[in-house]
Amino acid sequence: MALLDVFFATPWLLYLTITLVSLCIGSFLNVVILRLPKMMHQEWRCQCEEFLEVPEKARNRDEPVTLSKPASTCPSCGHRIRAWENIPVVSYLLLRGKCASCKTGISPRYPIIEALTAIFSVVTVAVLGPNTTALWALVLVWCLIALTVIDFDTQLLPDNITLPLLWLGLILNYFGGLTEFTNAFWGAVAGYLSLWSVYWLFKLVTGKEGMGHGDFKLLAALGAWLGWQLLPAVILMSSVVGAVVGIALMVFRKHGREVPIPFGPYLASAGLLCLWFGPQIKTFWFAFLGV
Repeated sequence: MALLDVFFATPWLLYLTITLVSLCIGSFLNVVILRLPKMMHQEWRCQCEEFLEVPEKARNRDEPVTLSKPASTCPSCGHRIRAWENIPVVSYLLLRGKCASCKTGISPRYPIIEALTAIFSVVTVAVLGPNTTALWALVLVWCLIALTVIDFDTQLLPDNITLPLLWLGLILNYFGGLTEFTNAFWGAVAGYLSLWSVYWLFKLVTGKEGMGHGDFKLLAALGAWLGWQLLPAVILMSSVVGAVVGIALMVFRKHGREVPIPFGPYLASAGLLCLWFGPQIKTFWFAFLGV
């Protein structure tokens, strides 16, 4: 613990370490974003084949995908990515955004996610202060980044991330983290039930599903981390931004009304703002309500 105190008391070492570690975490998040949905689809297909009693010879024979296997390769030429080609941000710049073998362009999204992970991590520690709670909060930030991009890509919010995030928030606040445990517990309950109620009300009225179940779990996780007091602000900010973006897509990009728009990224963005500026938002919100 004394070593950790020295670490916190040395700002340049603290922020340099957080930057380097977060860049590596960002690189890992790129793997999670790409492979976790594929892992989920493989698992669902396997379950469906077992349920339908598909003969063993007729079942899917694709190589199982995990976060570590198979090794990362270029999608164009199959070139296996070497260690020096996988240094966060630096390798992309050295390779000028191209595969080292076939020179096919590499998506700039990879270094952008790595850089944003580092930036958001540094901001989190700077805002919350150099303490163990801020370090735990980095887990929330990293998970929100992964969930945002996965939801944009696939309209999925994996239970593999949302449920552990919910439990971690409750455990952290049980030991006096970001808020009192009572606030965290009722935040998780209210977060889930609020969107669950909206989902069923919309379905009863229209006969359609207005959102996925992953949104309930994500808001429950945010409630477990931030407390019930910030949930109205999270819902309001995410709904307003989501509505503005949705209308803009329909007007300027002819995005059909029947085409679903992921809500998770807006929940994640609002949750991140409430993590950083929770006390100020809470003060403004309560003053607005006259509480």
